[in-house]
Amino acid sequence: MCGIIATILADPNESAVEVINNGLPILQHRGQDACGIATCAQGGKIYTRKGNGLCAEVIRTQQHLADLPGNMGIGHLRYPTAGSSGNAEAQPFYVNSPYGICFAHNGNLINAHELRSYLDHEAHRHINTESDSEVLLNIFASALQETGKFRVNEEDVFTALKDVYKRSQGGYACVAMLAGFGIMGFRDPHGIRPLVLGERKSIGPQGGMDYMFSSESVALDQLEFTNHITIAPGEAVIITKGNKPLFRQIVPAVDPTPDIFEYVYFARPDSIIDGISVYRSRQNMGLALANTVLKQLGPEVVKTIDLVIPIPTTSEVSALSLAQELKITYCQAFVKNRYVGRTFIMPGQKERQKSVRRKLNAMKDEFKGRNVLLVDDSIVRGTTSREIVLMAREAQAKKVFFASCAPPIRNAHIYGIDLADTKELVAYNRTEEDVAKHIGADAVIYQTLPDLIASCTSLNPQIKNFEVGVFSGKYVTPVAPDYFERLERIRGQSSLKKRREAAITAVAAGVANDGDVEQVLSRVRANGDQTEIKVKDTMDCSIHNFGDYVDVSKEAGGVD
Repeated sequence: MCGIIATILADPNESAVEVINNGLPILQHRGQDACGIATCAQGGKIYTRKGNGLCAEVIRTQQHLADLPGNMGIGHLRYPTAGSSGNAEAQPFYVNSPYGICFAHNGNLINAHELRSYLDHEAHRHINTESDSEVLLNIFASALQETGKFRVNEEDVFTALKDVYKRSQGGYACVAMLAGFGIMGFRDPHGIRPLVLGERKSIGPQGGMDYMFSSESVALDQLEFTNHITIAPGEAVIITKGNKPLFRQIVPAVDPTPDIFEYVYFARPDSIIDGISVYRSRQNMGLALANTVLKQLGPEVVKTIDLVIPIPTTSEVSALSLAQELKITYCQAFVKNRYVGRTFIMPGQKERQKSVRRKLNAMKDEFKGRNVLLVDDSIVRGTTSREIVLMAREAQAKKVFFASCAPPIRNAHIYGIDLADTKELVAYNRTEEDVAKHIGADAVIYQTLPDLIASCTSLNPQIKNFEVGVFSGKYVTPVAPDYFERLERIRGQSSLKKRREAAITAVAAGVANDGDVEQVLSRVRANGDQTEIKVKDTMDCSIHNFGDYVDVSKEAGGVD
């Protein structure tokens, strides 16, 4: 899951990078691992700056902005999916042939392995990274190359996109920029990943309209782009210099099936996705969950609950609705430190457990002697949940109940959220009673899948179905029999790499435990003396990461 932006301004003297650089931090919750911006100036020259880290870490000075001239550009925030975390995989990607194309992608291709083989053996295009985004770019570039023209037009681009849709399987929303030509955006045939377009009047002397694509409407709102249009499943939009957007349905329209995880936790609450308010969908989730809590625990037990406590911050809206419905006091008894790094995909359980305690603090006076109902957006591995329950008990809570706004997660997410290996999911082969025992809660209450779906469809009856494969095991797109085996292998290798990097960092910092030392020594024994000690930590997205991470050293005036 990533964040993408693309803009083209009517005035050729205006700076697109200012718009993109203001928009990306608004979408920072969608990816904290890497950031990148590419712009195109007059004459068709493309300028790029990208790297690992947050927006404020990659674009740190006014000179960085000045080095990205031009009135059109695209931006990207990376959330690392399976096998994707290196600095070389920061987007946007660029190919010089044909015509100079920059490309940014949110989602995941489930047939990237087959596409790589096609690009190598038939299209003869080199792929330099493990990113499926680079694969998708080259599929498009290869198709566009077939025109053989000196210059392409909109029809040529739409024709090339037909080949992209024909070959690519998975969930994707993409923006691209063709040097000296314009920008475009397109969305997968099922509308799994979101994309929206907005416009505003140009401030330039010639008038006209500025346009911007964004993963979420909130970025358009804050930058005063109005008349939002949701890009339909299988639809592409091209905007060339000085012209209005040109819309084209590339593949036959089908009923949209957006990823319901956008509403559960990933999107900002002030966004509208596919005509559904994220905020109101979470209110509905809380109301539905309240009824499930009442049914499962029974009225007499519910009467004994003193407080409803959200796990900051994504669950706060749902927890408040639940508390109001059950007429139980709502209390934000966990306080979040927003300046601690990401935990959700940290390597190893010990690291995640330690980070939870640095991130969250339990106010003991609120817990002491009380029965509490903790509400979270979901339960993934259970490591974080177990630590939170333990913190509540250490604060002397009498009973601790745990409610999840999402159903049990028992299957892999294959469209852009790298949750965990299937066997690491706490609900995998476990009942609700087993999960409660595992995390140390008196009871665990999950949202039902029908209630979760109804929480969203009630806000837009045109959306009847959602991508819910993580809960049901039934995915929107066909999945090859060997895909999950390959995915588990890649994730296992990625997890091992992260654990090794964390161990090296711990040894270098002088805070290593015996396990860290053994990790480093085993790598030295395997590789001789080639082990690198300096490792750049990645900052992966967490369910508990709504607040922005800030590098304090740079905020304090760190040197470039």
